[in-house]
Amino acid sequence: MLELTAGQVSMGLSAPDKAAALQMLAGQLEGDGLVAPGYLAGLQAREGQGSTYLGQGIAIPHGTPQTRDLVHRTGVRLMQFPEGVDWGDGQIVYLAIGIAAKSDEHLRLLQILTRALGEADLGSELRRAQGPEEVLKLLQSAPQELALDDQLIGLGVPAEDYDELVLQGARLLRRADCVGSGFAAALLQGDPLPLGEGLWWLHSDQAVQRPGLAYLTPDKPLRYLDQPLNGLFCLASLGDAHLALLERLCALLIEGRGRELARATQRRAVLEALGGEVQPDWPSLRLPLANAHGLHARPAKELVQLAKAFEGDIRVRVADSGVPAVSAKSLSKLLSLGVRRGQVLEILADPGIAEQALPALKAAIEQGLGEEVEPLPVGEAQAQEPEPESVPVQAPPAGSQLQAVPAAPGIAIGPAHIHVRKELDYPLRGESPTVERERLQQALAHVRADIEALVLRSEAKAIREIFITHLEMLADPDLGDEVETRLKQGESAAAAWMTVIESAAAQQESLHDALLAERAADLRDIGRRVLGQLCGVEELAEPDEPYILIMDEMAPSDVARLDRNRVAGILTARGGATSHSAIVARALGIPALVGAGAGVLLLAPQTPLLLDGQRGRLVVAPDAEQRERAQQEQENRQRRLHLAEAHKLEPATTRDGHVVEICANLGDSNGAAKAVAHGAEGVGLLRTEFIFMAHPQAPDLATQEAEYRRVFDALDGRPLVARTLDVGGDKPLPYWPVPDEENPFLGVRGVRLTLQRPHLMETQLRALLRASDGRPLRIMFPMVGNIDEWRQARDMTLALVAEIPQADLQLGIMVEVPSAALIAPALAREVDFFSIGTNDLTQYCLAIDRGHPTLSAQADGLHPAVLHLIDMTVRAAHNQGKWVGVCGELAGDPLAVPLLVGLGVNELSLSAGGIAEVKARVREISRSAARELAASALALDSAAAVRALAERF
Repeated sequence: MLELTAGQVSMGLSAPDKAAALQMLAGQLEGDGLVAPGYLAGLQAREGQGSTYLGQGIAIPHGTPQTRDLVHRTGVRLMQFPEGVDWGDGQIVYLAIGIAAKSDEHLRLLQILTRALGEADLGSELRRAQGPEEVLKLLQSAPQELALDDQLIGLGVPAEDYDELVLQGARLLRRADCVGSGFAAALLQGDPLPLGEGLWWLHSDQAVQRPGLAYLTPDKPLRYLDQPLNGLFCLASLGDAHLALLERLCALLIEGRGRELARATQRRAVLEALGGEVQPDWPSLRLPLANAHGLHARPAKELVQLAKAFEGDIRVRVADSGVPAVSAKSLSKLLSLGVRRGQVLEILADPGIAEQALPALKAAIEQGLGEEVEPLPVGEAQAQEPEPESVPVQAPPAGSQLQAVPAAPGIAIGPAHIHVRKELDYPLRGESPTVERERLQQALAHVRADIEALVLRSEAKAIREIFITHLEMLADPDLGDEVETRLKQGESAAAAWMTVIESAAAQQESLHDALLAERAADLRDIGRRVLGQLCGVEELAEPDEPYILIMDEMAPSDVARLDRNRVAGILTARGGATSHSAIVARALGIPALVGAGAGVLLLAPQTPLLLDGQRGRLVVAPDAEQRERAQQEQENRQRRLHLAEAHKLEPATTRDGHVVEICANLGDSNGAAKAVAHGAEGVGLLRTEFIFMAHPQAPDLATQEAEYRRVFDALDGRPLVARTLDVGGDKPLPYWPVPDEENPFLGVRGVRLTLQRPHLMETQLRALLRASDGRPLRIMFPMVGNIDEWRQARDMTLALVAEIPQADLQLGIMVEVPSAALIAPALAREVDFFSIGTNDLTQYCLAIDRGHPTLSAQADGLHPAVLHLIDMTVRAAHNQGKWVGVCGELAGDPLAVPLLVGLGVNELSLSAGGIAEVKARVREISRSAARELAASALALDSAAAVRALAERF
């Protein structure tokens, strides 16, 4: 970024006229190596096109586009002329700033200078300045306006506590280019000031680029320091720009109007109360600026002259920047925007002149505002050859096989029953607020009763929790208040309800957080259910015979209402394996495939289908042989499961005597006893974040120790492998908010986060060590990508072990980042064990989000690339005499078990319900045959080829 320094300023010069001053500037620029000889001609040519006098005794001579090739590097030189130089038309220059710019780097300088022009009598001050430092102070000390417009107001922002609301405020300020990356952390360290009526004031001057104020209200009642938290002002402080606003705010509070701000539902009302920039509701247009060097002085002057030809007001802003619109008739204001090539201008015109002014301004900007412009590059897709017309979506033909995402295991055979959700039509305006309010209350009561019934008859905890969340959403007072406001404005119940629901869901999705995106899906689910009641939509009648239910995308309530005795299987066109509907389907034991493509929605009703939820395969209109084979497989699987159940407490020993340890993955302390009853020989993965997610604040030492001790007690001497806290930007905790990340899966999560908060990690480690009481404890650290992270975590643990001695302790890492597998030989010399998390390892290796609605079917842990990483890890560990476990979904896939055994994996850890089947699968194979299978798989080129090989084994 171009900055002003004292070394650029020459003081006390004199020149008889402008020509001599230009020659002096050109000589200085050339002498300092900024430009080549001949640049003077460019300065002179530019003055011939129009004066570079800026105002307040300042001129900014610069070259033309034709002389930019003479610029070696961008820079400026300032010359003070105390006696003044006549720049023409009686304009006297006391400070000439010669600019050499190759592109638009000087626009930042113009922003600084145009702010300085607002200072009274700046020219006289520059004339009297005694040194370079004084000149720079005069140019740079002009106060900036406080940014405060509708983009800095957040009403009903999702937040679980004070910290999260502060981070949301910092995000608004950063999006408006008011602050840099260090601002959020500095703001969190500040001490907020209570203003009364639940309003709080917080500020920081760290990493501030320009002053700005964000105001936020939370989406639910919050408290901070035992006081209500109804609204939060977050100030990016720079100079005195905020003083006028603060005085106005104090006056509002004295008048008792603080409650208006705390209960505000419209941004405009907040801005009007605070005196912020209220965007006029005028006709407008948006178009990109194509000028090579941005909106510098010459094109800006052309725009000003054109705007002045119209009587009414015209304003300009950089679209979506958070910067207030400025008058198009002010050269200094336009230059203060610092618009660069490619940025989008938003132009607003007084309604009285808009019809004539907007087209004229649009044409002038597109023609370059007096400059020749190169068209902006078109998007990549447009630059390429036209794409062929898309092939119409068709129903898969009889006999065809489709690959989809396995969501719940099992085989289902039955006719297709297609349930395509229709778009519901409803009036936008209502009869009266009273009538519409009554209709909405009746619909809400009906849906509430329906969900309460689902909660009562849901046997699976996962289902109950989802619908309890739905009930809480229905009772959300903020949603109700926003709907009530719209009803009073004359909207119909359906229109008001869906507008508020969609707005809330969109807000959740805009935060780019996986957990909040799930909440958005839940919001839309209850939104559609209430809308269905308002529109009188009847529930779809189910066929009498067991069927395959087909939908575009299934909501949790769609699944939970199903009768397991009549729904043989579930098939969706879209969705991923980690969605709530997939979780519910697994909990109900209904075989399910998701992400099968839009063609399945076009299948004819009653089309026979064969659905394999284990292999991710759908067969359309299977022939008699396929049906018979599937039915036989169903029966065989049931027999195997019954036999496996009878021997679940026995060890998993291959036919040639090799023992594989089979353990359970746990997500809470209550499941340990159940896991042991299912045959678990230990816990191979304790997801310790369950303790943290169950509390409104970080659990203390005693709380954590009690939870871990409960698991140890239930295991009765069996080993416990505990994963330290694995949260971050992709799965945050409400009381540990983390700044926005472009890609949280590649950001601060797992051990990266806990190492940044050592006191929290130390508390967890201490609780685990104290709870073990000499019983076998294995601690592993997640998301380790390099050896330094491992060593930091290990050293912290060993320091505590010196204080809390252990009889049977091992320390290891999760191998889920490909770099850990690649440096496994080095890590294996130091760790006690590896536990491979195949879920994350697969998505990082293949660069596919396993929850992606269309790509997740390709995120297959049996891809040869993933198998090679597992093979590398196992070989490195065994060379050092260390053991290796697998705790991802692959460990519970009966098809993958022989491959993992053949690769040398010592331990498999999976959901308790699948332990008996996996043990039985191990007993069916020999280790020698499994090794040959694994060697063959490593030589293949696709996951499909590996699966085909494994199926033949």
